[in-house]
Amino acid sequence: MAHLVKIGNSQGIRIPKPIIEQAELEGKELKFQVLNGGLFIAPVLKAREGWAKAINETLMSYGTENVDQEWLNSDLTSDEELEW
Repeated sequence: MAHLVKIGNSQGIRIPKPIIEQAELEGKELKFQVLNGGLFIAPVLKAREGWAKAINETLMSYGTENVDQEWLNSDLTSDEELEW
């Protein structure tokens, strides 16, 4: 259970460490939203934050892809004979 505590002219709450760990809030900027008469607290998510790491982890879990070298190394030809 948490109680409001006076901090200067404001008030705050102490969030128990297990809840901070479970919600992965440690060291993050938080946003607050009044929702259905209560207070919703969530970390501020920056656009595409963590995407590079997630993509790299996914690529590493599937290994390297076989590349069709014959296709990549083929001679370029004109597309004049193609009908558009």
